[in-house]
Amino acid sequence: MDALEEIFGKTAQMTVLKNLISHRDESTYLSGIAEETGLSHSSVARVISPLIKSGIVIEKPLGKQIRTFRLNLEDEKTQLILDFYKKLNEKAGKQ
Repeated sequence: MDALEEIFGKTAQMTVLKNLISHRDESTYLSGIAEETGLSHSSVARVISPLIKSGIVIEKPLGKQIRTFRLNLEDEKTQLILDFYKKLNEKAGKQ
């Protein structure tokens, strides 16, 4: 359990967000996130929606049924989350 999970708990949305943070410079698919996190495809789809609506995640359709996702590194909220995550893990590592 990392520092973020210790504070906010291990939820599906936190798991998806951490996966996207670990792949911050890449686009990924729902199935890729599901496979890497162990969550179901439907769980990933459900919890990624609020992240898209808030602007933290960008969704890009590829054709009619395929969608890719990536962190919106241009968004100020995303940058705050990344800074917080980095500082929190640095602090946890020093203890």
